[in-house]
Amino acid sequence: MKSVAALLLVGMLILWTELPAGSAWSCPIVRITCAMLNPPNQCYIDQQCPRSKKCCKTFCGRKCISRPPPFPVFHV
Repeated sequence: MKSVAALLLVGMLILWTELPAGSAWSCPIVRITCAMLNPPNQCYIDQQCPRSKKCCKTFCGRKCISRPPPFPVFHV
């Protein structure tokens, strides 16, 4: 019984160490580029943004953006 508990604990630790660090979402793909030569950046790394936001490249510079909704939102 003790060996089963030890194996479960080791398995859980292995799974826990393989989890991705940081936020689980990635920045959206930018398809349009700004015509400005050096667009201003509001951030350079995620740590410069509020906790729920991420520093992402936008069409004109880097900005802190919120996580996109889990499903598409259509406005009528």
